[in-house]
Amino acid sequence: MASFTRAELDSFVGAEVPDLVGDRVRLLFVGINPGLWTAATSTHFAHPGNRFYPALRLAGVIDREISRTDGMTDADRAYLRERGIGITNLVSRATAKASELSRDELRAGGAALAERVARIRPTVVAIAGITAYRSAFGRPEAAMGRQPEPLAGSVLWVVPNPSGLNAHETAHTLASAYAEPARAAGLVLSPP
Repeated sequence: MASFTRAELDSFVGAEVPDLVGDRVRLLFVGINPGLWTAATSTHFAHPGNRFYPALRLAGVIDREISRTDGMTDADRAYLRERGIGITNLVSRATAKASELSRDELRAGGAALAERVARIRPTVVAIAGITAYRSAFGRPEAAMGRQPEPLAGSVLWVVPNPSGLNAHETAHTLASAYAEPARAAGLVLSPP
């Protein structure tokens, strides 16, 4: 099990984690920005308290464990790509907390994401975090769920953030929320 000192994690402030995308992305998950554990392990949504991968498994989107503590193996990355699952972020720089990002960074990240989506052309985009979505796209009244307008031609959903800091969500409530865009992308292996 990976473990890092505070100083080791702090050394990753500002680092970037490469997007995980394959040739045919059907469902693109979008985080707010990499956390320090994510940067340290080069694995999106990595942190012992993050519920992203357990929720995907509960939702029937994936059928294997992916370590959110130690990071992905090359086989894990290949598996997600083969399933048509991609992962990126609104803002690429790593911070200890998403609250360290400015509105300008989020707006610039939203514009960059729209360009990335136009290039990658996923069937469905699922942005994890309503507050970040509202800021990035200037949609202060947006609600969770499927959005009325597509993003660069892709069906757009906003889903809850899986961070352990989002305490009112559980792996089960996240699984229910993530199953919806996964179904729209044709990626649910089994009913949640």
